Amino acid sequence: MDKNLLEERHPRAFEPGVLIVNIILSILGAIIGLQILTTLGVTPNTSIIGVLVAIALSRIPGQWFAKYRSIHRQNLVQSNISSATFGAANSLLLPIGIPYLLGRPDLVIPMLIGATMGMLIDLAMLYWFFDSRVFPGKAAWPPGVAAAEAIYAGDEGGKRAKFLVLGTVIGIIGSYFKISMSALGVAFIGNVWALAMFGAGLLLRGYSNVLFGLDINKLYIPHGMMIGAGLVAGIQIVAILLKGRKSASEYSDVSSGDYTRDEKEVTRGLLRGFGLYIAAALLLAMVGGLYTEMPAWQLLFWAVFAAVSCILAEFIVGLSAMHAGWFPAFATALIFLVLGIAFGFPAPALALLVGFVASGGPAFADAGYDLKAGWILRGGGRNRQFELEGRWQQFLAGLVGLAVAWIMVTFFHDVYFRQDLFPPVDRVYVATIKAGVDATIVKNLVLWAIPGALIQALGGSERQLGIMLATGLLILNPLAGYAVLAGIIIRLLVLKLMGKDAETPMTILAAGFIAGDALYGFFNSVLKAKWK
Repeated sequence: MDKNLLEERHPRAFEPGVLIVNIILSILGAIIGLQILTTLGVTPNTSIIGVLVAIALSRIPGQWFAKYRSIHRQNLVQSNISSATFGAANSLLLPIGIPYLLGRPDLVIPMLIGATMGMLIDLAMLYWFFDSRVFPGKAAWPPGVAAAEAIYAGDEGGKRAKFLVLGTVIGIIGSYFKISMSALGVAFIGNVWALAMFGAGLLLRGYSNVLFGLDINKLYIPHGMMIGAGLVAGIQIVAILLKGRKSASEYSDVSSGDYTRDEKEVTRGLLRGFGLYIAAALLLAMVGGLYTEMPAWQLLFWAVFAAVSCILAEFIVGLSAMHAGWFPAFATALIFLVLGIAFGFPAPALALLVGFVASGGPAFADAGYDLKAGWILRGGGRNRQFELEGRWQQFLAGLVGLAVAWIMVTFFHDVYFRQDLFPPVDRVYVATIKAGVDATIVKNLVLWAIPGALIQALGGSERQLGIMLATGLLILNPLAGYAVLAGIIIRLLVLKLMGKDAETPMTILAAGFIAGDALYGFFNSVLKAKWK
């Protein structure tokens, strides 16, 4: 067994050495996230940067730095910086920019309170759900695989390190030539059926004008597909939980060693999360003064709708992230904004709604990547006690990152707003609120929800065909579609010619592709943001 798995206790997130490093890296990660989201509209994945920093610390002579030779401390560092990056940019700054642009700066503080609650609830729910039948640890979670393989390579060296370095170099070169190396790497790791639908969606979105003579995005066809698929996905998850509770013997669960969370734990987590969302939505409505904008019945409906939207959004984002490593968080929030407009909510309520929904999804997905990395490093759940202990420490490390992110955004958001620096998607949300939606858009949403629901139902809960097709349709990146489909073909051919022995080298290479793409994207984004 790996020497790192023989540690009696998992390293602690609040060890002085780990905590100090994590606070410093959280500040760095938050700054990077805020700067790049406001200038380029994207948030870089800083997990690999955290891995490289932790590995570099472990190579410095001295007893204090020797502690970082533990792959589990490196995992805590990696979890921390990515949480701070996504937390500051996507979960906090993005939501509070919406009411500011709407001309309601008085709602910035209420929105910050709501976004903070949404971010923390989503992190907690992923912690309650991870490594269950709903969100299995053995699922793809591709960026998590890349982070784990990078840590393993730094620790073990040998063939694993050579394969990873080779893959990383290829990933950087391919990214330089505009090839979507993350998409290519994902195709070597994820479910083939799910990824085939993802790739098909990317190509259909990219060539809809050529193929059909229309822009399917302007007609809200992808959004309608996602509504139908998301509703069915929610029903499928509830069905799994109910069936598991009634007949646990039909499924592998905690007792068989396949999962560390059983259906009862997930059900409790879902009920707790829904209750917390209802409470958070009501509190947001009160501090935001929505009781002056709506009658009591509409206020209550708004709170329930906001809570349900957050749950469905995290399912959509989480399932997309789990299977493909990509998640349409911006577009998913837009879906619920459009539905809110159709329900007739006033503009301030819509601004708080879309910010509340947008605050959680990235925290959910990012935590999934981090816990997947830790799950691999801790032996894939073979030692349940050690796995749960380590998962809790990762959760605490993530909280440190989110706390630092909150401080940074609270004290420095005005620096960005005074320079008219906002996440670009905020302008889309505000323009949508001001314009409203006409009957044609609502009709398209309802109409295209039907095929989305049917595809999701036919594919079942494991393949998530409807969610993945809709995810692809929401993302304008046809080159990624080619990369995904090419990767699937290469994967199937290699496995047919070389057998299952090729799976591990392919996974490590794929992790290198994803790491190389992340590194190139990170440094390229930093340089662009600096000179923009």
